[in-house]
Amino acid sequence: MPTEVILPKVDMDMATGQISRWFAEEGARVKKGDVLFEIETDKAAMEIDAPASGILRDVSGKEGVDIPVGAPVAWIYAEGETYAPISPLEGEMSAKPTEGVGSEGTAIALSPVEPTPPDRPLAGHPPLEGEGKTRATPLARRLAREAGLNLSGIPGTGPHGRVVKADIDAVLSSPLEGEVSAKRTEGVASEGTAFAPSPVEATPADRPAAGHPLFKGEGDVLRLFEEGSYELVPHDNMRKTIARRLVEAKTTIPHFYLTLDCELDALLSLRTQLNAAAPVKKTDKGEAPAYKLSVNDMVIKAMAMALKAVPDANASWTESAMVKHRHADVGVAVSIPGGLITPIIRKADEKTLSVISNEMKDLASRARSRKLKPEEYQGGTTAVSNLGMFGIKDFAAVINPPHATILAVGAGEERAVVKNGEIRIATVMSVTLSTDHRAVDGALGAELLVAFKKLIENPMGMLV
Repeated sequence: MPTEVILPKVDMDMATGQISRWFAEEGARVKKGDVLFEIETDKAAMEIDAPASGILRDVSGKEGVDIPVGAPVAWIYAEGETYAPISPLEGEMSAKPTEGVGSEGTAIALSPVEPTPPDRPLAGHPPLEGEGKTRATPLARRLAREAGLNLSGIPGTGPHGRVVKADIDAVLSSPLEGEVSAKRTEGVASEGTAFAPSPVEATPADRPAAGHPLFKGEGDVLRLFEEGSYELVPHDNMRKTIARRLVEAKTTIPHFYLTLDCELDALLSLRTQLNAAAPVKKTDKGEAPAYKLSVNDMVIKAMAMALKAVPDANASWTESAMVKHRHADVGVAVSIPGGLITPIIRKADEKTLSVISNEMKDLASRARSRKLKPEEYQGGTTAVSNLGMFGIKDFAAVINPPHATILAVGAGEERAVVKNGEIRIATVMSVTLSTDHRAVDGALGAELLVAFKKLIENPMGMLV
């Protein structure tokens, strides 16, 4: 019996992935544990090992194409095992048993209720033209039937050209929907039986549907610009995930913002002294200091210690309970090509500044090359986003669930400050704390921010 090679789920938010590179070709002999291929998720690239030894056959996973999690991408035959080509339908069913259909339309008994084969209409619903000839998921068929769409005119983007829900949504959101490839049926099914696609009159393409935003689809945007005046760059998995999670965060989390200024002069002075005192170590490139602290390293440490000083703010919201964290795990936003990722400094409150600094450099470097492991960027109890290096004075960051807080850090700049009735120059940094008001109330957030300010302005407290 050949061993199936599937696209594994390596990220809790992962629904699809792309194979960026195959390390073995069709017919190659592989050993269990050999690297077969590299997959690219929305956040990282990971090497996937062979689950068995043998000969690699039926390599169906193409490079650079979105593949659903669990879908077969190849098979491994043991030495001497008779090779029988795997049909696309067999491969699909091994990855998607819940769809309830086997090869040649045979129902698979997954539950007491017999599934409906895709080439047979649901009871009471006559088939639409071309419906039985087109590969589509049951959900896509139902949505197409309800909308009165002809499946045979819809190009599928699923495995083996199968029409999926996203394809139906794309047609319904297009301003030309029903006029080009996915023509609506004429309201007559096979054998002359009248069929009403929907009791609601279709909305014209040039008028937004009631209750929907003006721009409900790509076509609604593109029609505002002259053809040829733009180019379309398809979204990769990272950009899709960023868009989905930001919409989720801003629509489900009640954000509350607190801003204050911190004087940096004492911190900058201490940083200079610590860097000057760094021991020298030998490297491949010669001698180098054992560490080189940045302001951001000290911000990470201060935020972690502030959370330990105000433990009620070190929390995450769930519908049934408040999650109170025992450690301060600080995520740090890192810009990478095509988006951003938030690697996490675990137990940052317990680590020295030099450890945080070296760990952050390593995480940032591997983040930019998409070599982070899922456990290095998933979870965390808070986050820091620093745009000070771009000269940004202040901004408000979006909370990244399951965090209840995120600190937005602006640039340190010289400003005139008044103390004891006298004006003097100080280096000042503005920070804004975004909080999930369900978990961190205004007064609690203010207490956390004041604790952070105290550590920044009295940085010796981070050394003891």
